[in-house]
Amino acid sequence: MPMSLHDAFVPSARQILIGMKGLVDKAEAFVRDNGLQDSELIDAKLAEDMWSLPWHVRACWVHTGYAVRLVMDGEFTPDFTEIPSDWEAMRTMLDDALAELDGIDAEALEAISGQTTGFILGGKRLMEMTAANFLLSFNQPNFNFHAATFYGILRMKSMPLGKMDFMGPMRVLGS
Repeated sequence: MPMSLHDAFVPSARQILIGMKGLVDKAEAFVRDNGLQDSELIDAKLAEDMWSLPWHVRACWVHTGYAVRLVMDGEFTPDFTEIPSDWEAMRTMLDDALAELDGIDAEALEAISGQTTGFILGGKRLMEMTAANFLLSFNQPNFNFHAATFYGILRMKSMPLGKMDFMGPMRVLGS
């Protein structure tokens, strides 16, 4: 049986989002345990022309549950109107993304997988793809980039993290 669009996108996104929630918890503890100000991590960027930590949380939200919700209607416009300002707001945004993913009807997503999705930015329709290709070749790579950048910022700030912290709970037999 071929893999459904839901199976190709949702479980992996959930896994990494859960890992990110753990990273937020560890970052908050790292700040507290090392006598740092929250802003030393929250305002950190990998490079001056890149986004800070909370922007990457927002981007992960945008490219997961929010994206699927919009793809169901055939048009995607990124939403960066609400950037989380603290650890709790980051956790809440990650929880919201997880809740949206949990609410996705696998059959409904499969039903629209071949339909056209337009990417709208600045009021202009910049490209069109099938829903499946949009989620798997646009949203999924964007999501993974922002999740990895979030992790990279924390490592750059000397947090003792490993790959397993990033990966979240894997889907192993018996779990």
